[in-house]
Amino acid sequence: MQNPITFNTNKTLYEQDFYQWIQNTAIFLKEKQFDQVDWENVIEEIESMGRSEKKEVQSRLIILIEHLLKLQYWEAEKAYNERGWRITVIEQRRQIISNLKDSPSLKPILDKIFLECYQDAKNDTIKKYKLSSNLFPTEPPFTLEDVLNPDYLPE
Repeated sequence: MQNPITFNTNKTLYEQDFYQWIQNTAIFLKEKQFDQVDWENVIEEIESMGRSEKKEVQSRLIILIEHLLKLQYWEAEKAYNERGWRITVIEQRRQIISNLKDSPSLKPILDKIFLECYQDAKNDTIKKYKLSSNLFPTEPPFTLEDVLNPDYLPE
């Protein structure tokens, strides 16, 4: 058996050295020493990981939609920026699809947050570039399926 490192202070190992806490927890689980596991913090970390996964795909979806909107509607900058926008679309889409392969249960979450992400992308793009508030449509001009489709790029 490996020997987990312990610290003799009033702080828990979780608070004092997160990496070492992870190492110790892994040892305890491998050795089936379940009574040694800091279950409260294990549960907290697992829940946090789930939130992080959701936030990552949400953030990537917003960026992806922003660039699809710019490709489709921002004619004044399209000639100069189209290549970069397309690169971003391809990369964000690839990352989202990769995340969905690893965690297919995120797909229904994307369905639920798609309209909110569209509104965020639209509003953020308008604010970032000081664009006219009516440049982009109120409702998405594409579906989530379009957005995730590797062959979909607006002209």
